[in-house]
Amino acid sequence: RSSDLESCGVADLITTCYGGRNRKVAEAFVKTGKSIEELEKVMLNGQKLQGPQASQEVYKILKQKNLTEKFPLFIAVYNICYEGTPVKEFITCLQNHPEYLYQIGRA
Repeated sequence: RSSDLESCGVADLITTCYGGRNRKVAEAFVKTGKSIEELEKVMLNGQKLQGPQASQEVYKILKQKNLTEKFPLFIAVYNICYEGTPVKEFITCLQNHPEYLYQIGRA
């Protein structure tokens, strides 16, 4: 029974990643350079995305607990959504993270 529930979760994740509104708006965000708020108005008739808001909430918690250095993926997403970090810097941001450099022996 638990494998049935796990399979449902995986299927939901795959569907969200390939066809969900977060992915569609994120693609438009990268291609057009328009703000997330602007794209929500146009593409979602004013509905809000869960992804950017979740990254903002996670960022607040990580910052309060002084854990931002431990979670580079969350911080990179937050910085792209809210701090104007160019999307093209996403991989570089993660590659330059001290934890990654330590793991590949460059720290």
